[in-house]
Amino acid sequence: MPPTDSHAFTRPRNPGVPFDLGWIKGMRINLSAAERRAATIGTRRSVKKDWQAAWLLRAITCIDLTTLAGDDTPGNVARLCAKARQPVRQDMLDALGVGDLGIQVGAVCVYHSRVCDALEALKGTNIPVAAVSTGFPAGQSPLKTRVAEIAESVALGAKEIDIVISREHVLRGNWLALYNEVQLFREACGDAHMKTILATGELGTLRNVAQASLVCMMAGADFIKTSTGKETVNATLEVGLIMARMIREYQTRTGYPVGFKPAGGIRSAKQALTWQILMKEELGDDWLFPDLFRFGASALLTDIERQLSHHLTGRYAADHHMPMA
Repeated sequence: MPPTDSHAFTRPRNPGVPFDLGWIKGMRINLSAAERRAATIGTRRSVKKDWQAAWLLRAITCIDLTTLAGDDTPGNVARLCAKARQPVRQDMLDALGVGDLGIQVGAVCVYHSRVCDALEALKGTNIPVAAVSTGFPAGQSPLKTRVAEIAESVALGAKEIDIVISREHVLRGNWLALYNEVQLFREACGDAHMKTILATGELGTLRNVAQASLVCMMAGADFIKTSTGKETVNATLEVGLIMARMIREYQTRTGYPVGFKPAGGIRSAKQALTWQILMKEELGDDWLFPDLFRFGASALLTDIERQLSHHLTGRYAADHHMPMA
């Protein structure tokens, strides 16, 4: 298992590189090959018993425990943060032999308006608060407003910022505009790490996903993220495969590793294992740790806890035995 301070960023950040239109336009995607490869993820590697429990415990440390609802209140943010502090019942952790590791989630992710509530609820921990900014989820606010929102979230104490890109730039092939926009967002983030949400379900093609991934990394993204969770189609394995391969290509060419965050619709422990296998097979073991891999999820944690309970007892516990509060 990772150390207690598993979500501390220790690697050099991606500073970005100069805009390279030739590199972007040279991207080619073989759709049928991508679909065939995605269909094999999780089928060639089996994770069972104690190994499965270990992988699921690692998955917990990579969760950005998230609430992004219109009816969020200080109370439900506080309950979410309590779960972030103690994501699995202590008696279960003790029975698994990891009760002294201080297992926590990777971050708590909230709207800008709830940053102070989350910071208050997480006092005394090293769990960072991630704020969704830049007019989440649509990204249709004026650019100055989006940049100002980032700066305000950072000033309040958010250590991570999840930004959304203007999908229009991708759909119109205006890659320099996208690069300049993401550079502005990165500058506004300062020392806070920036996760760049592509909203892949709204980008039209896998080639667009590949090109947008590359442009955002060129502009200095610390992570690229699939979705806001509000689109009709969110994280899919085909999209994850393409984004992972863009991360690999970017690192090969520049030397800078970039993180990956699938989000939206990831609710089961089985799905979590499949995404972890994708990371291991396409990017390597470094992308099994929270400084380079995160899940954007909330319901996922409940199912992982149920699977760990089944591992210990041979029975599935009712959800109310492991509530989110």
